[in-house]
Amino acid sequence: MQNIDVPTYDYIVVGAGSAGSVVANRLSANPDNRVLLLEAGPASNPWSRIPIGYAKLIKNPAANWCYSAEPEANTNGRKIAVPRGRLLGGSSSINGLVFVRGQAQDFDTWAQLGNKGWSYADVLPHFKNLESYDGGEDTYRGRSGPLRVTDPDEPGLLYESLIAAAGQIGIPHNPDYNGATQEGIAMSQATISNGRRMSTAYCFLDPIRHRGNLTIETDALTSALVLDGKRCTGVRYAVKGQPREARAGREVVISAGTINSPQLLELSGIGQPERLQNLGMEVHHALKGVGENLRDHFAPRTRWEIGAPGVTYNDRGSGLGLIKQAMRYLFLRKGMLGIPAAPIRAFVRSRDGLEAPDSLLGVVPMLYEPGYKLSKMSGITCYAHPMRPDSTGHIHITSADPRKPPAINFNFLSSPQDAEITVRAVRIVRALMNAPAMAALQTRELAPGTAEETDDEILDWVKATAETTYHPVGTCKMGSDANAVVDERLRVRGLKGLRVADASIMPTLTSGNTNAPAIMIGEKAAAMILEDAA
Repeated sequence: MQNIDVPTYDYIVVGAGSAGSVVANRLSANPDNRVLLLEAGPASNPWSRIPIGYAKLIKNPAANWCYSAEPEANTNGRKIAVPRGRLLGGSSSINGLVFVRGQAQDFDTWAQLGNKGWSYADVLPHFKNLESYDGGEDTYRGRSGPLRVTDPDEPGLLYESLIAAAGQIGIPHNPDYNGATQEGIAMSQATISNGRRMSTAYCFLDPIRHRGNLTIETDALTSALVLDGKRCTGVRYAVKGQPREARAGREVVISAGTINSPQLLELSGIGQPERLQNLGMEVHHALKGVGENLRDHFAPRTRWEIGAPGVTYNDRGSGLGLIKQAMRYLFLRKGMLGIPAAPIRAFVRSRDGLEAPDSLLGVVPMLYEPGYKLSKMSGITCYAHPMRPDSTGHIHITSADPRKPPAINFNFLSSPQDAEITVRAVRIVRALMNAPAMAALQTRELAPGTAEETDDEILDWVKATAETTYHPVGTCKMGSDANAVVDERLRVRGLKGLRVADASIMPTLTSGNTNAPAIMIGEKAAAMILEDAA
């Protein structure tokens, strides 16, 4: 007999991050749909509002799951940090605020893998629907969506020199890499407006909190899905330690992210039977792809001293300069406190003959030490990495306790091609920094350093120092093959009433930062759910 004290909703969305906030917004737009949105973290954090706040949140357990990967041979046994947002807005509330859709080829590849409806032509309307951007062409850009996207107002000698230097080594200037083509160097489009972070919590949830058919619960850790045979009928969760349960009349949508979505499936007995049985768990549905296909961008951070005074924020943002930057932000909403993590980036081809860029360079206008503390030396940091790595890893639970982090294994550089492209990308950074246009800045290579010259020497440095760029995807892969977790409409294969909608469904990595594609996935998922319910 059904417990009449358990509340029932039409839809339950687990995870209020980049995708989940969008799903909840779009589903609750119909007042007939009763929607419950569950978020494991708090409602907000004061540092999230300010763009530079990512430096305060990158290792802050008050707003961050603070995961770390297992030691690997190709990270020299290091435990790589894997920050993930744990508050309304998820990682969109703590990330570096850079907005990159990816290349048309990324989504066409998804469609070619058998995912009907996910070609670039299919997803472009959803990208346009989510954004409000003043630049570019109407064919490609949205003008009235909830998410405000802007171009950083960061003029200066550093950026002018980088764009000129790029031109000297064959990298064109491209003012809209989210338009017709991605290739080139440009100022980074950002989820910032008037100096404020444009998280999905701010853009998609704050305007609709008044809706009577939408219930948002924070500090709500979901421990398991409720299954009735092969149908998902609800969830079990706890709010500040107090157990609760809710039922879904139509569907449960898991939007817990690349780390937590496969974790929740496995905690619910959905996954690889032998793995679950070894943990003493009952298997409710065999699905061998759960937690597999993990991908991320593994990026070394090259470091460069800038001898010319007053060019970087090491000079302009320290001592009395920090007070000046604070005042500039307070009154103008500009400067060091109001910029994305890497205000300029280049999408480049690592070798001749490629049809499209395969590598990304991102420049941070300062040198920083562990903990994102400004270095005393003036300089810049440039990370470089392949955009579409072939190396895949996995994420799996090690306990039936939902509070225990899963084991994260990236398997970085296991593909020889990833290692080759990474080394080429580092060499492109060197060419950029040593181009004639950079001479006036008096650049000097600090890391890897001129002693690392051969491919093997550069690769050894990469293994010793590189980190992720915080773009994990793929652990609930969309597809029709044996390792697929969801189908092209994001329905968990073999189960009814259950979908996954977040970056975990990506079969392959997109070319660049993953927040924009994750938001698009939320838009498309909601549209499909509403279509299927009609």
